[in-house]
Amino acid sequence: MKASMVLSLIGYLVVPSGAAVLGRCVVAKKLHEGGLSDFEGYSLENWVCLAYFESKFNPTAAYDSLRGGYTGYGLFQIRNSDWCDHGKNRCHVSCSALLNPNLKETIECAKKIVKGKRGMGAWTSWTLNCQHSDTLERWLDGCKL
Repeated sequence: MKASMVLSLIGYLVVPSGAAVLGRCVVAKKLHEGGLSDFEGYSLENWVCLAYFESKFNPTAAYDSLRGGYTGYGLFQIRNSDWCDHGKNRCHVSCSALLNPNLKETIECAKKIVKGKRGMGAWTSWTLNCQHSDTLERWLDGCKL
């Protein structure tokens, strides 16, 4: 009985609760390597700020919007209704692929979104929290890219 209790405790401790959340500098590096630095004129700081306000740096986040009737997927909370296979699929990607911590599909889809007429304004959180911020440089403080 003691052994099974210890094994249960170890199993509980090994389960990575919240392990999907990436560090700020890890996110910055992955976005930089994915070609988002100054993509369509938006600085890397803008992208890192967006990632924070959309998912708190959680690339596996999937949240339902009660008001909008859609689900947001991944680091940038890309909407299923327009961008992945549960909707119009403008990114030609499965919604589950947007949850991959390697961020490859997420970055490629974000590039398609930002090329649209609204640019990063397609994300309300960017407009509210990042667009006119005079402290964007803080998002890369201490990061080695």
